Amino acid sequence: MSDPSLPLSGIRVLDIATFIAAPFTAALMGEFGAEVIKVEQPGSGDPLRQFGTPTEAGDTLVWMTEARNKTSITLDLRKPDGVALFKRLAARSDVVCENFRPGTLERWGLGWDDLSAVNPRLVLLRVSAYGQDGPWADRPGFARIAHAVSGLTHLAGMPGGPPVTPGSTSLADYTAGLYGAFAVMLALRSRDATGRGQVIDISLYESIFRVLDELAPAFDRDGTVRDREGMSTRNACPHGHFPTRDGRWVAIACTSDRMFARLAAVMGRADLAAADAYATAAQRIAERETVERLVGDWTAGQDADALIDRCVAGEVPCGLVHSIADIFASPLYADRGTLAKVDDPRTGPLTVPGVVPRLSKTPGRIDHLGPALGDGNARVYGELLGLDAGEIDRLAKAKII
Repeated sequence: MSDPSLPLSGIRVLDIATFIAAPFTAALMGEFGAEVIKVEQPGSGDPLRQFGTPTEAGDTLVWMTEARNKTSITLDLRKPDGVALFKRLAARSDVVCENFRPGTLERWGLGWDDLSAVNPRLVLLRVSAYGQDGPWADRPGFARIAHAVSGLTHLAGMPGGPPVTPGSTSLADYTAGLYGAFAVMLALRSRDATGRGQVIDISLYESIFRVLDELAPAFDRDGTVRDREGMSTRNACPHGHFPTRDGRWVAIACTSDRMFARLAAVMGRADLAAADAYATAAQRIAERETVERLVGDWTAGQDADALIDRCVAGEVPCGLVHSIADIFASPLYADRGTLAKVDDPRTGPLTVPGVVPRLSKTPGRIDHLGPALGDGNARVYGELLGLDAGEIDRLAKAKII
């Protein structure tokens, strides 16, 4: 049950989506007090339960992390009795999160017209690959495809090499989920003012395209097609990743002439920031290979920790390229509580990412990790909808729940 001290206490979310995108919106809301009811297919549940590294709980580490704070119920939305039950739940809820292909809910009799008829105040979050309308609306898609279509994958990799995965294969799912959480807050605020809910339409590809800085205006204005830039970037220099003597890598960022002057001083090469050398961004970008070679030669002669200490002392932005092992050993992550150790009854103690963002008066929390399939059937159907034990048993035997 929700914590009355948290900002989303009293908000009920029905998460009928699968995998990550829309469910991530629901998870974020659950961390700040919303009651999140995860609606899953009887018998099998959300396929995310089987995606990733298995655990002794029978569900994967991905599920345990991303389904945290949710209550699971089983319900077959493809059957008339299941549709009727879901409408009863929707009538008592504030938000529905879904990410099926456009038209799926309508085929089940659970489209916006159907749901708003039983609850005009409802907010419906719809996440799909390409949006609810447009020429590609009916195409399937996952985050990897969204990365490609958005233009991100084209940028990822070494110059002249093949496009590569930009870090996480699920990045578009998470960005769409973040936009979803923001959009739901906007829709709830509007609902409180007008008494009416609305539909939110978020696509995976647009959630990535929106964060690609000047890619669109640069092409529109000058016909610039940015290609793979490897460890550097077009707009600043030196601004990339550099090797160290102990076999590690550091990131150094110089986005202004002042920052480069600081770096040159730390390197013991103040002459590099002279007016007739590389004082300006234009000079450095024009001689990118030379500048990056000079910085790389300098970093390669030092161990990473000592180099970072020198940069920090000189107010030069610099950080270690962390592996997950580095993260677990990092005092930053420990002191900030970025890693949260949760003692879950199904897995025992397990470390997961902590709650973001941080609120000073009403911080979020993690009550438990991903739930067992149907763990909330008795409470939700019995207490919330008022079904008696005999009716719940009948629905279970008919595989409706």
